[in-house]
Amino acid sequence: MDQGSFEMREIGGYIELDTYRLPMLHEGAIALDCGRNALAYLIKAKGIKKIKVPYFLCDSVFNTCDKYGAKRSFYHIGRDFRPLEKIQLEEGEWLYLVNYYGQMSNDEIKTYVDKYERVIVDNAQSYFQDPVPGVDTIYTSRKYFGVADGAFLYTDKLLSEDLPLDESFDRMNFLLGRYERTANEFYKEYTVNNKYFADQPIKRMSTLTNNLLHGIDYGFAKKRRIENFKFLDSALSDLNMLSIETGDFMYPFMIENGKEVRKKLQEQKIYIPVLWPTVFEVASKDDTEYEMAEKILPLPIDQRYDIDDMKYMLDILMKEIN
Repeated sequence: MDQGSFEMREIGGYIELDTYRLPMLHEGAIALDCGRNALAYLIKAKGIKKIKVPYFLCDSVFNTCDKYGAKRSFYHIGRDFRPLEKIQLEEGEWLYLVNYYGQMSNDEIKTYVDKYERVIVDNAQSYFQDPVPGVDTIYTSRKYFGVADGAFLYTDKLLSEDLPLDESFDRMNFLLGRYERTANEFYKEYTVNNKYFADQPIKRMSTLTNNLLHGIDYGFAKKRRIENFKFLDSALSDLNMLSIETGDFMYPFMIENGKEVRKKLQEQKIYIPVLWPTVFEVASKDDTEYEMAEKILPLPIDQRYDIDDMKYMLDILMKEIN
């Protein structure tokens, strides 16, 4: 056979990262590079011109709407993380429904779908929750696992264009570095990677991230997260200004002096983020969302930590709030 008919490929040489073959969550979804581009995919595929979004959200969603020509309007949420008022959708307008901290069950999500029909569910904070069948749903891998890109989209409308493939090998240093050293040393690279997606076109998930997501013990990760959540809830529920039912993302602990406590914890190398700093720009100081963004401490409960870690963090936290 003519060897010229074969595409030349590499054989041998040094061994690269292994190929992982464990089952991956959301295997059947559209694998993209980031959550904002999952939304961009939907806007383009479904020709969405108007979206009603919550004030309590990151600017990546706002910017994506603007970039892809979807006019946005806002609605308020309450401390229960549900829409505060009765929402009225304009003709052709879509409701962007955020499942904050995984507080909404699929049965509850269905009530919004039944009422509004045109609903996009943001499950970035509920990675282990199955999508409601037939409902456009977005998941973000980077919020749950150590990868440089990654998002999943469930939708019944596919784009006909051929999407480029993302590459993430040159953006992995902050992940590899923190594994062996400290977060502070690589935080700048982490922020650079976050900003990377702002101007990127819609891309498919990188081959590297897809491979890494096939190497995760999802059962362990989910179990560990839930155990940590329950431990913190048992210790903090009476002090929490929020009524929290369940979750596996972070434990949202809201206290009056949350802003001050966050700074004190940071001094002791316990890093608690402000998840949506854009809220301070789009909401009024009198709005519930402004208060929540300022006072909620999203405490880490992820699979890196066990109950001993939770006890350590809780001990420091209690000393700061008392």
